[in-house]
Amino acid sequence: MTGTTSPETAVSSDSPSSPRPQIALGSTLRATRDSGRKLLMPYVTAGIVPDWLDLVEAVVDAGADAVEIGIPFSDPAMDGPTIQQASVRALDNGITPHAALSALRDREIAVPLIAMTYYNLVYRYGTERFASDMAASGLSAAILPDLPIEAAGEWLAAAGEYGIENVLLAAPVTSDERLAMLATNTQGFMYTVSTMGTTGERTDLDDAGTVLARRVKAISDVPVVIGFGISTPEHAVAASRESDGVVVASTLMRTLLDGGSVEEVAGQVRDMRQALDAAY
Repeated sequence: MTGTTSPETAVSSDSPSSPRPQIALGSTLRATRDSGRKLLMPYVTAGIVPDWLDLVEAVVDAGADAVEIGIPFSDPAMDGPTIQQASVRALDNGITPHAALSALRDREIAVPLIAMTYYNLVYRYGTERFASDMAASGLSAAILPDLPIEAAGEWLAAAGEYGIENVLLAAPVTSDERLAMLATNTQGFMYTVSTMGTTGERTDLDDAGTVLARRVKAISDVPVVIGFGISTPEHAVAASRESDGVVVASTLMRTLLDGGSVEEVAGQVRDMRQALDAAY
């Protein structure tokens, strides 16, 4: 990962900030789901704007049930143009994995936090060190889309030691046999992908995600959340008919990339929250 650390995004390695408590992802989401509320999980790229921590707090205040924190990586293979641009912006701002994790120690966030990044970065950082620093920063779960579970032994051991839950992804083409294995091994929730391809804003939402969510629910009680392309309140409502909720990412980061404010992004999340609450 390239780039230097800027004053806006950095916290020095000798920062006196103390570790933050982790909020368990799986039990929190299950309790929320069982209460009848649909899950809403916004994504925030760490370092995309100098006040990105204010953004995390703002989306929580707007109704987020958990927040994905994107740890920028220079080659995010699963992500489409918007998240790629968000990562480049953050790297240009000087964010580093250590700075992102350290900065989170300075905030009390009221919902579970999930690190979304790539195993190449984790490996370079140091697998056990990354898990330890995640836990100290209050993150309770990780999404590593480029790490197949069959090759995840080292990471799973480190994550387990520090109480990090691992969220697995399923795609519309996932076979029944593999889907059962993923549903058994995922922690926190099952991330079901609404369409084949990369992340990004979309005008129309593919119904493949709802079909996949129905398949997971037929074999498991794990919370099922749909991501990829959730761009409007209408999308969020439609995707939640057969699932327990949605992840929303690219449309929020696009607002920031186009010069929008933290308040505007929070407003997008609030609109989705209100739509979900009204529909269900």
